[in-house]
Amino acid sequence: MSITATTTPGKTLLSPTDHALVLIDFQSQMAFATKSIAPELLRNNAALISRAAAGFEVPTILTTVAEKSFSGPMFAEVTDAFPGQRLLDRTSMNTWEDAAVIEEVNRIGKDRIVFAGLWTSVCIVGPTLSALDQGFEVYVITDACGDVSAEAHERAVERMVQAGARPVTSVQYLLELQRDWARADTYELTTGIAKKWGGAYGIGITYAKAMFGASEGGHG
Repeated sequence: MSITATTTPGKTLLSPTDHALVLIDFQSQMAFATKSIAPELLRNNAALISRAAAGFEVPTILTTVAEKSFSGPMFAEVTDAFPGQRLLDRTSMNTWEDAAVIEEVNRIGKDRIVFAGLWTSVCIVGPTLSALDQGFEVYVITDACGDVSAEAHERAVERMVQAGARPVTSVQYLLELQRDWARADTYELTTGIAKKWGGAYGIGITYAKAMFGASEGGHG
């Protein structure tokens, strides 16, 4: 018996309304020891996903650990995207063990959670495995995470994937939220974010627009 294809998107694809984003410990002290990704690329990717989430109105939780006493402020690349939003400061390394964070997760009420932050093997593994155990679907934006070594980051990602988490990347996250260039309401938002934080892809968009007036999906 043959299968009939339809235009229905896959159930595991992310959309702006089906998940909450949790950004964890993008802080100075955590970044100092991060060696698995260059700091400028980490900051860039943190900015990209923050602007994507803010622009698409994805409910987002910002959480820090020992902000005043040890770890320092959260990256401005993140907080600038969410002006005035309260940072939930924790003592626990595992975000999922913090009552204020869990209260916010329950208030938002999404069964699908996307995580990014520092460090992958501690502050991302902890909540990922905990959320999976409780029946949540979990995605991890792996190039917006970092660790003390490439080995630590890679083994952490491997461990989370083995447990059922789905890895994605920063540009992938942005484009999955847009998904169709015919969605004119968010076209300029998406291409604008890509131009500024999308690396070579963003340069390509700028070039095509400047040289030929071109645009993806035929938008001018």
